Amino acid sequence: MSKIPRAAKLAGELPTLESAYESCRLETAQWAKTFYLGTLLMPPVKRQAIWAIYVWCRRTDELMDSPEAQKLSVEELAARLDRWEQKIRALFNGVVVDGLDLVMADTIEKFPQELQPYLDMIEGQRMDLQKHRYHGFDDLELYCYRVAGTVGLMTQDVMGIDPAYTSSPWSHTPNTSEAAVALGIANQLTNILRDVGEDRNRGRIYIPQEDLARFNYTEDDLMAGLLNDNWRELMAFQLQRAREWFARSEVGVRWLAPDARWPVWTSLRLYRRILNGIENVNYDVFTNRAFVPKIGKLMDLPWSYLVAQVR
Repeated sequence: MSKIPRAAKLAGELPTLESAYESCRLETAQWAKTFYLGTLLMPPVKRQAIWAIYVWCRRTDELMDSPEAQKLSVEELAARLDRWEQKIRALFNGVVVDGLDLVMADTIEKFPQELQPYLDMIEGQRMDLQKHRYHGFDDLELYCYRVAGTVGLMTQDVMGIDPAYTSSPWSHTPNTSEAAVALGIANQLTNILRDVGEDRNRGRIYIPQEDLARFNYTEDDLMAGLLNDNWRELMAFQLQRAREWFARSEVGVRWLAPDARWPVWTSLRLYRRILNGIENVNYDVFTNRAFVPKIGKLMDLPWSYLVAQVR
């Protein structure tokens, strides 16, 4: 298993570890409010690690989707991804060049993990260079794994497993990877459904072409933002699929260490409620962005706590 050595090679002047983690906290709080709320329920060492991983993933996403990236050619974007891949490979070999590298090096030292999920996420971004349509769900599932399921693999060792499972002679250590990936895929499917309007403006349609045909809703209809019964039935089908992936992840959440179960349940339950928000706007994701109101988030905390006590 790859691990950052304590004596990581440093390149240039770096911020302090404390200030670098604070930068990650602020960025997570700004851009991932629901997710950030869940992290605040974790012990400090775990929440800092999650903030670092979140920011690394956000940086990866920005290589393709930032306003600056929209002005670049395919060749320039590909070169960006190549440089980013070289940078994460160097990090896993102990080379630290900036504040994000610093917190990632500290995170990977405390919670050793594999390089492959990071490379897979970059590969998911490469898919967006050329692939703007998905024939069937199998194709989309691979994309969702790469850009989001990988996050589950990056964070599962930070969360940890309940010692009760590993100390009992009658139990086997559970494989949390499948559930971790399922939660990432569920989250990404939710993002896709929430952001249909935004993605079409970029020329991207993530809803599988087979599903469009099944519900007799054309690509031209989607680009025009047509709201009709076909669209609502199509979206109801997509929401049900996302909920099934959330359900697949739930068993794994019950295996997590006690100090991680409540925050993960909170994030899962709140993110899943975005699907309710889509229903509440009658599936009009062309002119509305579904979200969970702050009061709804706060009211869910005690319920998520109770669910987290059940194993």
